[in-house]
Amino acid sequence: MQLFDSWVGAVSPSVYRRFVLPYTQRIFQAVKQVGTPSIHFGTSTAALLELMTEAGGDVMSVDWRMDLDEAWARIGYDHGIQGNLDPTLMLTSWPTIEAGMQDILHRAANRPGHIFNLGHGVLAPTDPELLRRLVDAVHAATQR
Repeated sequence: MQLFDSWVGAVSPSVYRRFVLPYTQRIFQAVKQVGTPSIHFGTSTAALLELMTEAGGDVMSVDWRMDLDEAWARIGYDHGIQGNLDPTLMLTSWPTIEAGMQDILHRAANRPGHIFNLGHGVLAPTDPELLRRLVDAVHAATQR
């Protein structure tokens, strides 16, 4: 189960702690009771990352505004992490996309628990063939 909170980065840590955290904790507690793995997604969440981790999701999703290795160090390596290619890179050339992919894979350092993903959705003008190429390249690079 993935909880999407695309606007959560608009609130301060104190507002998050008071008005958001108790409810997200309840959601993740309920999901854990049925044994379903969970992902917590938000954008612009650098200031909230540790608080969002407290909410209880199994995997934290980070957008492209934070380096993956820094985010993972902050949440702890006992959590999985999802992310975080800048979706605008998909509107550029393959060499630029591939360099972004390699950077993320380098930062993930072959740790278990990394889910490669775009930082926030696929933009409408994205060429589907480039998405296929990216998926194939990620699989090839991580199957070694």
